[in-house]
Amino acid sequence: MFPVLQVGDRRLIPEAIMQLLGEYQMLPQLVKELVIDDAIAQIKCNQEEEKIAIAQISQQYQLDSEAKRQMWLQQNNLTSEQLDAIAIRQLKLEKFKQTNWGEDLETYFRQRKPQLDRVIYSLLRTNDMALAQELYFRISEGEDSFARLAQEYSQGLEVETDGLIGPVELQSIHPVMVKVLSNIQPQQLVPPTQVGDWVVLIRLEKLLPAKLDNSMRQRLLNERFQVWLQTQMQEQKWQVMTPEIEVLQPLSISYS
Repeated sequence: MFPVLQVGDRRLIPEAIMQLLGEYQMLPQLVKELVIDDAIAQIKCNQEEEKIAIAQISQQYQLDSEAKRQMWLQQNNLTSEQLDAIAIRQLKLEKFKQTNWGEDLETYFRQRKPQLDRVIYSLLRTNDMALAQELYFRISEGEDSFARLAQEYSQGLEVETDGLIGPVELQSIHPVMVKVLSNIQPQQLVPPTQVGDWVVLIRLEKLLPAKLDNSMRQRLLNERFQVWLQTQMQEQKWQVMTPEIEVLQPLSISYS
């Protein structure tokens, strides 16, 4: 007897489930989880670590009473043992990340810091160079404020914030503007600069350097892990087998 998945009035046999996984493009996700399982198979956890992990997942889902826990398990079609296994798997995955990339995280942070630093800046953009020059001199001479002129003349969404943008990470900004903002001091106004189709006025208001705190450590660990996982997925091959034919397909997939 083969297991059957009951969904409403539909009863799905394994062959139908495999077909749907392919149609819904969920097979790569399944392969990814199997890659992770293989990676963490040798990771060891002691009983105290597992107990803490199980408590944390209960806190994460606000399962602070047995009634809530049982209701949540029923809604998600899980057993208590399966939920505990999920918690322990997450624990092993975090230990895997720490084992592989935790020791050189400070070096990686220093490499990434120029992109992770945040800035608050004022922006005014127009497609008229002559107007940009005029507005630049009016701001430089103190005849008008950047905020008022941005509100009146800017042609981007920054018009709604009087030209003020941020805090935003440098890596999310146009490369030309990154170069400009990385080489000026706070309150320094930059002459009209061509950025794509726009002529922009930029003034750095504040630089907020990235810090290697716990949140940043976790982010960078996840980043390193995702790069590794993407490489592993690109190297994987998966097989969909039927009694009649065996199909071998390369898996090429990108994860952000």
